[in-house]
Amino acid sequence: MSLRPAISTEKAMPAIEGAGVHLHRAFGFHDPEASDPFLLFDDFRNDKPEAYSRGFPWHPHRGIETITYVLNGTVEHSDSLGNTGSLKAGDVQWMTAGSGIMHQEMPSGNAKGQMHGFQLWANLPGSLKMTSPRYQDVGAKEIPEIIDDDGTRVRVITGSFWGRTGPVDGIAADPLYLDISVPAGRRKSLKVDTYRSTFAYIFEGSGKFADASDPQGVLLEKEVFGEELNIRDLSGNRTLVRFGTGDEIVVRAGIEGMRFLLVAGSPIREPVAWHGPIVMNTKEELQQAFNDLRNNKFVKPTDH
Repeated sequence: MSLRPAISTEKAMPAIEGAGVHLHRAFGFHDPEASDPFLLFDDFRNDKPEAYSRGFPWHPHRGIETITYVLNGTVEHSDSLGNTGSLKAGDVQWMTAGSGIMHQEMPSGNAKGQMHGFQLWANLPGSLKMTSPRYQDVGAKEIPEIIDDDGTRVRVITGSFWGRTGPVDGIAADPLYLDISVPAGRRKSLKVDTYRSTFAYIFEGSGKFADASDPQGVLLEKEVFGEELNIRDLSGNRTLVRFGTGDEIVVRAGIEGMRFLLVAGSPIREPVAWHGPIVMNTKEELQQAFNDLRNNKFVKPTDH
């Protein structure tokens, strides 16, 4: 096995989307090759209803898949094909926009007013951009959770990990999407496919991923248990970690423990023409999408 080192860390940046939803964006709208096949990742978390209650009113999607994972609160959704539903704590929705769909998502908080969830955008290859839209709504109870001997917990949303397979399937990027909780001070080795683009997003606690200068994770031991411990030096809340190549990730949770998403997907390696929630391969295809939107031809008759 070869270590997949952490090559960069960066904090998610505040942003406002929809009708005034305050969120933090880990990446998006910059270099699509950097996280290919993933295009955007948002963390929408707040305990003030005025910061999220206006939600994401009707908007178009074409050429991508959107993955919504809710931790607290509820997200009501509906679309131009007549689909409606409600995502509650622990639920996941994987929407393949394909040839085009109009969609809205309206969040509401839990009993304490707290709202927390994530949205990931995954690109579609050119051969599937005009496929018919579809949904995969997955309830929290359908998502397998593995508890290791040391207390590490892993929810397998999609892909296969530690002998369990997530309920979301048939996705173009063939992704791995895990929600991992590592207890305080524990060191874990996590296997990933060498050829997939991989990132982690820390959203609770803190910890450290082994990097190229520390291939065996020796410094992880010292940082957690020795005199060199300095919480400011550890990767913390709302931190994106990108990895180099290899088939094993080494992580050590800090004194608070750590919870993070681990996401990997097969790169598409195709040109990207992108504007907002519409992602095509060429400028001509992108222009056609906006022409369709203006002329009320965006949702294709074959989609019904």
